[in-house]
Amino acid sequence: MIVRIGTRASKLALTQTQQTADQLAAIGGFPVELVRITTEGDVKTGSLSQMGGTGVFVAALRDALLANTCDVAVHSLKDLPVGAAPGLTIAATPKRVDVRDVLCARDGLRLADLPQGAKVGTGSPRRAAQLRAARPDLDVVDIRGNVDTRLGRVPGLPGNAADAPGDLDAVVLAAAGLERISRLDAVSEFFETDVMLPAPGQGSLAIECRTGDAPPQAGSTEGSHGVLAQALAALDDNDTRLAVTAERAVLARLEAGCAAPVGAHAYRKGSMLYLEAAVCAVDGTKTVREKKATDGLTEVGATLLGIEVAELLLAAGAAEIADLAAS
Repeated sequence: MIVRIGTRASKLALTQTQQTADQLAAIGGFPVELVRITTEGDVKTGSLSQMGGTGVFVAALRDALLANTCDVAVHSLKDLPVGAAPGLTIAATPKRVDVRDVLCARDGLRLADLPQGAKVGTGSPRRAAQLRAARPDLDVVDIRGNVDTRLGRVPGLPGNAADAPGDLDAVVLAAAGLERISRLDAVSEFFETDVMLPAPGQGSLAIECRTGDAPPQAGSTEGSHGVLAQALAALDDNDTRLAVTAERAVLARLEAGCAAPVGAHAYRKGSMLYLEAAVCAVDGTKTVREKKATDGLTEVGATLLGIEVAELLLAAGAAEIADLAAS
């Protein structure tokens, strides 16, 4: 049996998919091959919100799974819409890596050191809003492209090509992506979560497969006990699954997509699961932030925690400062 693993064709996607494929092969003892899939987000230009949100990066992969073109798909979890995909299951969430956002600036500058009016690039409304909240004087520029393309917009960063554009003072990216492609040397500052809350699911991967091939979920008889299912189950990290379940429950309750500047971070410590979330006005002038914890260390408990924090955000006026569901 050769297990076919679907992936986007970007350098980051191929790197994280190959790492996952190697782990699955080592656990399950089966050969693997990568199937490159071109998604709508890879070929269209413009902002993510104009294209319909982060789901543009996963729809083609999901179609490939349902069409039996591949057996498993590897996603960056923050790219997955929060709604269920009929016939598919997130079979594993491997152990999460660094959740933080980072600044990659010319001359090793930190956020506080950037000159007034400095041009800082990001394709994320969430990052843009929190940048403006911290430094209202910055010129935040909407950018697209893969990691190397974005880093190339900043002059003098390690690893940049000599003919890179270098037209920005800095860009903001996810630490996880830079770590996976060995470009952390470009980082001038790691943002702690009190400065910039990450996207729900940031730093996590989602390994998705057809529901019939997935390991049975808690309380369900649907699924498989085959070699692939066992390998997927072994790769799943329960603490990561609880954390991202809580974070994504915030998004689901707020009915917020990529166009809404929502940050969330959950983590387990001892017998408790902690969650902090924030909603920011796009212009950075207003922010509401709430946090809560639970000892309900199940997916149901994590989901309820996310809903409770979302309700606190709405009660604090989140719907008035961003395009969210208030009902």
